[in-house]
Amino acid sequence: MQEWLCEHTFRPAAHLVVLALAPLRVPPPAVVLAAGGAGIGGAVELARGHVVAAALLVQLKTVLDNADGQLARLSGRVTLLGRYLDSEVDLLVDAALFAAIGWYADAPFAALAGFAALTAVLSLNFNVERLYRGAAPAPQPDVHGVTAALGRAYALAYGWQDTLVERFVERRLRGASGEARAAYHDRMTVAVFANAGMSTQLAAFGVCVGLGHPLVFAWLTLAELGLAALLVLRRELLVRDAVLEGQPGGIA
Repeated sequence: MQEWLCEHTFRPAAHLVVLALAPLRVPPPAVVLAAGGAGIGGAVELARGHVVAAALLVQLKTVLDNADGQLARLSGRVTLLGRYLDSEVDLLVDAALFAAIGWYADAPFAALAGFAALTAVLSLNFNVERLYRGAAPAPQPDVHGVTAALGRAYALAYGWQDTLVERFVERRLRGASGEARAAYHDRMTVAVFANAGMSTQLAAFGVCVGLGHPLVFAWLTLAELGLAALLVLRRELLVRDAVLEGQPGGIA
């Protein structure tokens, strides 16, 4: 499943950046840090009331965020450090952006709720697609130094979310038939979550901020969390229908 806006807008733009950076042998983690700098810069500009500058800097962050992975694959420098760093920089930028929303709109609690909702939606985005593909979490090699420290931070921020979703799905589908499993991992649910990825979220942030209403983005993330709950309920109904139709091995 593809994130439509990312595939058709941000990744082509990022490819141009990669073509410029590759001959210079720029390390991918440097691009990750540049993306983080652009995102933090966007948060600072929003807190200062410069909404257009904030919106543009966050879109630059998204382009660079798409460029780092492309550059890593092109140069053969895909590393565990880069993966951890990318995820944690994204979380830091999200926190900064919502802090700026709370400051700008004088609505700290709404901003905090929006940050929690966005974090949950992005976690579901990652895990729904991963489980749809049938991919298990990759075993982690023995690492040391900075990579180990980033790995521990990743486990603290994201590991528990991945484990929680995986255990819920495993328990829910225990003893299920193939038809019930297919109904649970339906393409519509996966497609909706795929299009709620980081690139689309920050594009929506840019629109809300550019129009001078950043708090709308916080309410939007809460609405997305509500939609996610409805999709989970829809999954349950699809599986129940598959079982009631007489499929063997239905969920106990």
